[in-house]
Amino acid sequence: MARELGHELSAAPCDGSWSLVGPAATDFELVNDYLEYLADRRYSPRTVRSYAFDLLHFCRWLAAEGIGLDEVKTDTLLRFLGSCREAVLPGQHGGNVFDLRSGRSAGYAPATVNRRMAAVSGLFNFAEMREPAMVNPVPKGAAARRSSKAERSGLLGHLARPKPRSQLRLRQPRRLPRGLERKEVQALLASLRSDRDRAIAGLMLFSGLRSAEVLGLRVGDIDIGRGWARVVGKGDKERRAPIDPDVAGLVQSYLLAERPLTSEPRLFVVAKGPHRGQPLSAEGLRRVFRYHRDKTGVAAGHPHALRHTFGTALAEAGVDLAVMQALMGHDHVDSTAAYVHLSPAHVRRSYDQARARQRAQQAGR
Repeated sequence: MARELGHELSAAPCDGSWSLVGPAATDFELVNDYLEYLADRRYSPRTVRSYAFDLLHFCRWLAAEGIGLDEVKTDTLLRFLGSCREAVLPGQHGGNVFDLRSGRSAGYAPATVNRRMAAVSGLFNFAEMREPAMVNPVPKGAAARRSSKAERSGLLGHLARPKPRSQLRLRQPRRLPRGLERKEVQALLASLRSDRDRAIAGLMLFSGLRSAEVLGLRVGDIDIGRGWARVVGKGDKERRAPIDPDVAGLVQSYLLAERPLTSEPRLFVVAKGPHRGQPLSAEGLRRVFRYHRDKTGVAAGHPHALRHTFGTALAEAGVDLAVMQALMGHDHVDSTAAYVHLSPAHVRRSYDQARARQRAQQAGR
């Protein structure tokens, strides 16, 4: 009979990283070594947390099947992949729903399944790195079409070969980013009541910052007079982002009138309650936007939607693609190009300009 691990195995933060805890955690020490390895390599805390919970689901599934980590084969991974795609049963809510006791999934989205399988693949690649003689159960697929930026750099960068991509992936629909309509933006901004919340929304809407980048800002990162912010993005990559004068004014008002007296260097802190003066957390930010979504009826009013709105506005204004990439902090121009597809006016204008040049060349012959 399958073991229930609702209380025997869970994930918890530990010394700046995450680890599996509980009576059953001793059977999965490899996972904790891997999570510690990710933290040592300075992976984002949010990434390590996501991998911890993804691997928690995997370990619960293994325990329910009576399989140890050292017994995992390719067939085992394929069966786990299949379990992540199980149809939603009657009475369940659908989407990303799982049983906390059995760890069995119920119709996960392709993006969630692929992230979970990436965590599992990374775990066994880590095990293979420590013990080269072991047989890695992760099947290798065709080579990825593009290599990383680091692999392309250097004198011999042109000789770098793309790494094989894992076959433990689902075909994932590619959706274009959706920005908010003008009325939705107006309703959401009008609902905000504090300068702190208005400044946060303004940094996303008019500077294109991610929610994690906003929460990571320190007081010293903002140059109100010159209108610039020092932003630390994904992979600890730094960039300078321009700040709208109105948003800079909101930041200044927040610092002078609303921000509690605290030694906390983070710019945005909790204003009330028992956590007053402590850094505003990701959950706290989600709670703020959840409240105002419900209040205004703007169902798409998520923090990241404001960033998408910024990218869409740049594309509609005809901003150069390289400038857009720098402003939004994208590693690859492909991510930036998605916003151009959202702007039919920009596409039409570029097409008309190209046709005009073509006609001029033909007339000069």
